Amino acid sequence: MKKIKKPLIAIFIIANLYAILCGGLYFFQDNLIFHPQQLPQEYAFDFDGDYKEVWVDAPDGARLNGLHFTVTNPKGVILYHHGNAGSLAQWGQIAQPFVQKGYAVIIMDYRQYGKSGGALTEAALYDDSLLWYAFAKAQYPTTPITSYGRSLGTTFATYVASKKEVTKLVLETPFYSILDEAQSRFSILPVERLLNYRLPTYSFINEVTAPITIIHGTEDSVVAYEHGKALYDSITTTTKTFVTVPGGDHNNLSEFEAYKKATAALFE
Repeated sequence: MKKIKKPLIAIFIIANLYAILCGGLYFFQDNLIFHPQQLPQEYAFDFDGDYKEVWVDAPDGARLNGLHFTVTNPKGVILYHHGNAGSLAQWGQIAQPFVQKGYAVIIMDYRQYGKSGGALTEAALYDDSLLWYAFAKAQYPTTPITSYGRSLGTTFATYVASKKEVTKLVLETPFYSILDEAQSRFSILPVERLLNYRLPTYSFINEVTAPITIIHGTEDSVVAYEHGKALYDSITTTTKTFVTVPGGDHNNLSEFEAYKKATAALFE
């Protein structure tokens, strides 16, 4: 009997651990995907150059916060969708190199990030991205708009480019889908049944008609280089360019010459 009980106990323990892992992924998936920094409403941004704080109101009552960096007679407008951590308190700095090249920049905080409110859902994030496009278009009716995404923001940048007219789509450290990312990290779990989010960049990208540039570092420790390459390989409908940054990680691409050359060519 003892020989029979020990295997049963082991199976019981393993099954319970597996159930705990499944429950952890399901109930804490928002914390795994999103890492927002929340800011008090009275927080004052402090960046160089000319910019103003702007707001967009969503149909469900959510107020969404953004920054609009302006230049005189801009060459174009960059609608920038940032990564999954922080807030505009840090991400606002990303505008400076583009502004110096003569581009206006509109960059927004997602729901629950910075000063932005509202319930965080995948559908709402897509809708919000179109609201920000509409804001950009209202400010610059005839100026070329670039949809630019970084990491988490690459899905929303791609979604915008699939639905609206843009001059180009630029994706920095993109993933194929968040489901694909989760499956690569939690391969023993039934991720497809547990995950509420899909963020299927691959399903939007072939609806884009504008030229697409993907930039990815070979040493990316967050989104594997191979995942960005898989997204690139899936593109069949438009002009595409893949920029490899040898040695580049997820958060330091701007330090590498390959990145500097690529962005210089894109934003002359």
